[in-house]
Amino acid sequence: MTDTHAFTGRVLCDVNSELGEGPTYDPATDTAFWFDIIGQKLHELQLATMKKTVHDLPFLGSVLAVVDAERQLLASDRGLFIRTVADGKVSPFAKLEDKPGNRSNDGRVHPSGALWIGTMGRKAEKHAGAIYHVAGERVTKLYSDITIPNAICFSPDGSIGYFTDTDLNHLMRVTLDPATGLPSGQPEVLSDESTTPGGVDGAVCDAEGLIWNARWGSNAVEVYTPDGNKIARHLVPASQSSCPAFIGAKADRLLVTSAWQGMDAAARSDDPHAGQTFELGVAVNGRFEPRFAL
Repeated sequence: MTDTHAFTGRVLCDVNSELGEGPTYDPATDTAFWFDIIGQKLHELQLATMKKTVHDLPFLGSVLAVVDAERQLLASDRGLFIRTVADGKVSPFAKLEDKPGNRSNDGRVHPSGALWIGTMGRKAEKHAGAIYHVAGERVTKLYSDITIPNAICFSPDGSIGYFTDTDLNHLMRVTLDPATGLPSGQPEVLSDESTTPGGVDGAVCDAEGLIWNARWGSNAVEVYTPDGNKIARHLVPASQSSCPAFIGAKADRLLVTSAWQGMDAAARSDDPHAGQTFELGVAVNGRFEPRFAL
């Protein structure tokens, strides 16, 4: 039986993003970032001072990866862009696909420095998306016919990749070449969640190999062992929890984004924290995200 834990954390940001997603943390500057994809916003929070800055974006951004002190890589509905930290300017870097009806969604940097990034239809059209591997400017399609790509994360040594199509709700596992982040085997179902409430959404893998997965529609972050055993369920105060990220100087805290996307006025009234960003309030053995290697 999975242990369920009440929420003991706090609201990190009370802005109600329509689709809060793609959180990450830069330990060099003690800064957390996340997106409101639909609102075309990049949120920046300095943890030490709690200074908050919101940056307007010219596209639907969903993933940020640190390149170096001066540059970040952003994934969007218009492809991949380099963002200059000093002035926020963005410049095209690489094209993902020629599908104007698609946008980027979940993604994460593999320990090799390569990016895995998923795309999907703007209205979650069936099988419209894919998952790509980006090494420098080289883009390789890994998996086609994806409806809602999510849960992309990697074992600490880079030998295992995890992902899902939330439309199917199968948490997948695949062996990888640790040196490149490219698959070396065929994906297999790690956990079939198709008959349980909510959708398998964004995920991170901690230093012990545990998978922390946000459960969309089920107000929780759930924890799996590498063999697919669900061992814990941590509640959050918003039904549509969307993605976690390790934060803090020791990567021992967990940030969780959420969304109010698809809710009418009555639903939002019943779910007043929907779209806010939380700290889970439990100690975790996390790790910092690798930098994207140009």
